[in-house]
Amino acid sequence: MSENTRISLQITNLSCAGCAGRAERALAAVDGVEAASVNLANATGQVEAAPEVKLVQLTEALKSAGYPAAESEVTLTLSGMTCASCVGRVERALLAVPGVLEARVNLANESAQVRFLTGAARAADLARTVTEAGYPARLSSGAPDEAEQASQRKADEIAALGRQVLIAAVLTLPVFLIEMGGHIVPALHHWVAANIGMQNSYLLQFVLATLVLAGPGRQFYTKGFPALFRGAPDMNALVALGTSAAYGFSVISTFAPRLLPAGTANVYYEAAAVIVVLILTGRFLEARAKGRTGAAIRKLAGLQPNTAMVVAAGEAVETPVEEIGAGDLIRVRPGERIAVDGEIVSGSSYIDESMISGEPVPVAKAPGDEVTAGTINGNSALEFRATRVGRDTVLAQIIRMVEQAQGAKLPVQGMVDRITLWFVPAVIVVAALTVLAWSLFGPAPSLPLALVAGVSVLIIACPCAMGLATPTSIMVGIGRAAQMGVLFRKGDALQRLQEVQVVALDKTGTLTEGRPSLTALVCADGFSRDEVLRLAGAAEAQSEHPIARAITAAAGKGLPKADSFEAIPGYGLRAQAEGREVLVGAARLMVREGIALGALEAEGQRLAERGETPLYAAIDGRAAAVIAVADPVKPGTPAAIKAFHDQGLKVAMITGDAAATAQAIAAQLGIDAVKAECLPADKVTAIAELQQEHGTLAFVGDGINDAPALATADAGIAIGTGTDVAIEAADVVLVSGDLRGVVNALTVSRATMRNIRQNLVWAFGYNVLLIPVAAGVLYPFGGPLLSPALAAGAMALSSVFVLSNALRLRRLKPAIEEGQTARTAAAAGGQEARA
Repeated sequence: MSENTRISLQITNLSCAGCAGRAERALAAVDGVEAASVNLANATGQVEAAPEVKLVQLTEALKSAGYPAAESEVTLTLSGMTCASCVGRVERALLAVPGVLEARVNLANESAQVRFLTGAARAADLARTVTEAGYPARLSSGAPDEAEQASQRKADEIAALGRQVLIAAVLTLPVFLIEMGGHIVPALHHWVAANIGMQNSYLLQFVLATLVLAGPGRQFYTKGFPALFRGAPDMNALVALGTSAAYGFSVISTFAPRLLPAGTANVYYEAAAVIVVLILTGRFLEARAKGRTGAAIRKLAGLQPNTAMVVAAGEAVETPVEEIGAGDLIRVRPGERIAVDGEIVSGSSYIDESMISGEPVPVAKAPGDEVTAGTINGNSALEFRATRVGRDTVLAQIIRMVEQAQGAKLPVQGMVDRITLWFVPAVIVVAALTVLAWSLFGPAPSLPLALVAGVSVLIIACPCAMGLATPTSIMVGIGRAAQMGVLFRKGDALQRLQEVQVVALDKTGTLTEGRPSLTALVCADGFSRDEVLRLAGAAEAQSEHPIARAITAAAGKGLPKADSFEAIPGYGLRAQAEGREVLVGAARLMVREGIALGALEAEGQRLAERGETPLYAAIDGRAAAVIAVADPVKPGTPAAIKAFHDQGLKVAMITGDAAATAQAIAAQLGIDAVKAECLPADKVTAIAELQQEHGTLAFVGDGINDAPALATADAGIAIGTGTDVAIEAADVVLVSGDLRGVVNALTVSRATMRNIRQNLVWAFGYNVLLIPVAAGVLYPFGGPLLSPALAAGAMALSSVFVLSNALRLRRLKPAIEEGQTARTAAAAGGQEARA
């Protein structure tokens, strides 16, 4: 009988002994749990459970009880991974650590993202476990200097591989010329026999091939054989087995030919040496290509300057950017890059924010405006107060977001992982069967032919191509999207977006500018325009909503102070001003409060039919006026909707606005379906209805009330000028506020998934077709028997093809350029969207 396991959990939301008791009972109720105890003082839980109890069962039980287990996430930087089989072994080693919930290993950027239960596992233990599995690992801090160190390590690796290729090639060339040259040019064979002697030529090849295998090729044996002995063979094991077989047979043929059947002694030193040269060449080209896949991140990281002029005691002192703190006063000269996020305190200038937002036109900035790290100051000097520094800047958050998305594992990768798990062992079995079949049924001399076929099978198999097919395309595609101003917060959104059939859009701040202006005010009997506007303006002055700002701006200055302000999400607001109760909001607010609109209702309907948004004001429980505001459509919206239609997509609008207003705007823009007068919960219902009718849905929004819809949609896309809540709920963020970015997001998704499919077809097709050819299935029909050297060349080129194909995504052009009139915004604002 297996021993029980002990699991330690860090539990959140514990505030009293009752909470601890409920959490404890929830854990104890899980089948297989023998004992559970929860300590309120240190918020930990100890569980003794049968080995078959899964961590997810415990975490789900705690979550259902309202006391979720605390989770942590860490990124490990790995080395020694050479193929998809390595990825599977690292993931299995991590998942075997008690407390680990999820492990995602990326072969392309040689990293692992691990999610684990806080307290049940430690980051240092994770790194040690992977290192003990044969893949040296260390914790990644994500600091900018670490990115530079990683880039330098990659450059050193490429340089080292280049030296190894050169040394191996110089040593291999004489071996290749002596052996293969004699087959190609018979006169050379006779010259070698007459002047050097065949036995001496064998000895010379032995010395040179040994130097190649013991020098540049040593890495295949030091990694491959230990992996083989652990029962977890990888790409290195295949090369080690293949070259060892060719080399060992050649050594016997050279020094003890009588041990072999008569007529079978032959040397294959050139095959072993050429295999090493070609595979090292492939890895050199592969390393160079993989280095280019992270170019987008390095370009973003390079936007931040190393120093800035910090003003202290009236003097500007050049200060390293890592020493700048929030609150420091920073001076920026014309043409300089801004080092950290901040707020301008003096001066005005135009800021080029194109490297972050994708907008080509510099943006006017004045005191009170925000500036963003990485952007370029224009023609005037500025002084600004630092508000966000280090890892808190918008640029740092963008880099972190892109890195996390690049490390994601798409659903399509699951199939690849399951296949590559058994790929290398299967290849070894196929090679063994090939040798056996040729030995038993092959023509004379069967033993050398069996050796050639078996080695070719081992060498031509390429799990590297399968392992690189998906992650390299993801890295390049998401990096290119970031350069277009499209940030994938969740990598799997890349796959979901290409399946989208309908795009649903919020109205205010998404389709429209989100900066409405007051266009009409019609008062009920007994109320004057000045009175209504003064009181409504006083109430709306407490709100940050764009419509509120329009009413406040129309009311002018000198407004009375409002008390007891209350925002009513989806309805409007309530406040006290000059001792009077003021309600301002949609018609549904008046219905909820039992206020009759009378003739104002027809007036509001008329205004809505013109495409304006009607709001109603009530004072002391009586309907006082209908207030109309109009929000201009963003310049890029018509082009974006046309592009959606050109791509065969349906377009829907989901808004809290009145039905008549929504229909008027839909007719103006050519929108296919309208869901109007939606509260936040109604938006979720509307999304479900559209999904049922049309299929996979992407929702685009920017406000707090859009967060549930963004989270519910198959793919949630947040406008970067929206609220932090909306951005956190989304899968994709558009740095600028232009809908044309959605078109580019869809384009990147489709191009990347198409690229992944091409890579997978090549990687699997290559192995499925060429492994049988290498085994010699064509030989009985007059076809070729591949030499191991040709097999090595084909294998090396397979990985290079996959990487080169992925790198084509770097040249991907935006489907639709964001014009000069598109709004620019690099940081999320704090506005509360209501429509």
